[in-house]
This record gives sequence, structure tokens and C-alpha cells, in this order.
Amino acid sequence: MNRRTAIQRLAILFLTTASLAHAQQPKKVRRIGYLANTDPASDLTRAEGVRLGLRELGYIEGQNITIEYRYAEGKRDRAPELLAELVRLKVDIIVVAGGTSWIRAAKNVTKTIPIVMTGAGDDPVEAGLIDSLARPGGNVTGVTSLNRELGGKRLELLKEAVPKLARVAVLYEAASPSSVVEVKEDLPAAARALKLTLQLWEVRAVDDFERVFTALSKQRSDGLYVTGSGSVMGANEKRIAAFALKSRLPSVYSDKEAAEAGGLMSYGADQAERYRRIAYYVDRILKGTKPADLPVEQPMKFEFVINLKTSKEIGLTIPPDLLARATKIIR
Repeated sequence: MNRRTAIQRLAILFLTTASLAHAQQPKKVRRIGYLANTDPASDLTRAEGVRLGLRELGYIEGQNITIEYRYAEGKRDRAPELLAELVRLKVDIIVVAGGTSWIRAAKNVTKTIPIVMTGAGDDPVEAGLIDSLARPGGNVTGVTSLNRELGGKRLELLKEAVPKLARVAVLYEAASPSSVVEVKEDLPAAARALKLTLQLWEVRAVDDFERVFTALSKQRSDGLYVTGSGSVMGANEKRIAAFALKSRLPSVYSDKEAAEAGGLMSYGADQAERYRRIAYYVDRILKGTKPADLPVEQPMKFEFVINLKTSKEIGLTIPPDLLARATKIIR
């Protein structure tokens, strides 16, 4: 073997060994923290939407990403503890499936780990969570839901469904800043325009529901408006829908899950699209884009769900033109 041949063989051996060593190196598994303000069952649709969006972008749990789930089960005071756990685990991103106070809690725990909002709560600019929609600044970005801003539209739809509607019971969570602003500032203006009287009922804890339900049963209300913000409300949405159905009370919600559970109707941003969109933010951040440079998006697609089965059970006939505008009818 001459010297030139020996050198060529050594070079080939070196390149082959280096290639094998590189192939054998484990791919880095990125870690996502996921904090939900409710329990696993109530949060199932949201979490599945995020997972679906991540899969569409090539992220598979157990292969190239790990998701650390934490559920506060409606207990707002658990947020700092659960967030601290995620920080100790050195997650790359924290996805917050909760409203303004939950996002603020995440900001208080970390100024460096990117935080992705899922669209609950107040306008993030008004709440001081970001600088602007176009240039969020800091470590928070994500999507908004326009939940509060759609309150007037929900009242309008309920009035169309129930032409004789005059008194509307409004159920809201007193500890949710977004809900308080909605019922004290946003809804009254819409109610005046529609000639409706609002009857406000606040909930602070799970134990309050029975008391409120008993009082509502004795009071003459023509309809029920349920606010969409608040961990206690979110965790008990199906329970509220069941009460409304049993009481033959036409009800409106922001989440379609409530209409699917027996509520009369819901109107809000398309949840499936919203939560799949979270994956876009996770992907961009994992690829190096700073949250401060990722514009916060507002929803472009909305869902109007009518439960026709419920309307028949409570003896209500939905006007044909209203049915025609629904994006989904439950029969």
C-alpha cells in the first residue's frame, strides 16, 4: 500500500467515524411548560388543540418535545407555585391557558423564559402585559380572543333568540378583573341599547354556585348570560349549562363547549383555530425569534353555536334567520 492510498483510507475512516458519531448523538428534546387555570378534563379541548398544532409543525411529544402540564383547578393562589415548578424544570417556553392574572403571575416569576398567551382575559395592552400588539416587547406574546369586546354581540343574539327578553341574569367571577370590567362597563351599554335589565350574580368560589342557583330559581329572569373569564367559572361551565337547561333558562356563553353541554348558544373566537395557532408561536420561539418581535394576533374567525336540542327542551323556537347564521347547529 503506497503512502497516498493509506492517507485516502484514513481520511475515509475519519469521515465515516465522525458521521456515525454525529448520527448517534441524541437530538435535543425541547421542553414546553403548560399552565392551565382549570383541571385536565375541562382543559382537554384547549390542550388537544395545541398538541395538534405542534404535530402539524413536526413536534411530537416524547420524540422532540416534552410538555410539562400543570393544572391549578380553579385555584388562583396556586399559580406562583406551579410556575416556579416549571422554571425549576428549565422549560424553554411557558404556555399560559388562563386570563390576565395568570399571565401576570407568569411575568412575575420569570422575565427571561418566553410566555405565550392563549387568548383569555383582558386586552393585553390595556392590562399592561405587552407594549403593543405589533411590538409586544418583553417576554410575552401570543393571541387575544376579544372575549370582552364580544359581550354586546352575545346579548344581541340572545335577544334575537328570545324576542320577549327583558331581564337577563349575568353570572360572573368576582375575582376575575376581566369579568368585572365586562359586567360593570361593557355590558350595561349594550343592555341599554337593547332595552334589557341586567341582574348581576357574582361567584367567588365553587361553593357559591348552589347559593346562586337557588336564588336564580326564585328570581324571574328571562335569560342567562355567562361570562367567559375566570378559573372558577371555566371549571364549572358544564355545571352552569346543566342548571340553565334544568331551569328552562335560555343561556349564552363565549365557549362552544358550554353549548355542547346543554347551553342554548355560544359566540366567540374559533377555539380550535386559536389553540392551533399557539403552535406557531412555540415553533418560532424555539427557532430563535424573540417574543418581543412576534406580533400578538387577534382572532379572524368566530363560532356561533346553537343547541337546537336544548331549544326544543326549554320550549323555545329559534327564528330561521338566526339559525341560518349559525356556524354549528347541535340537533
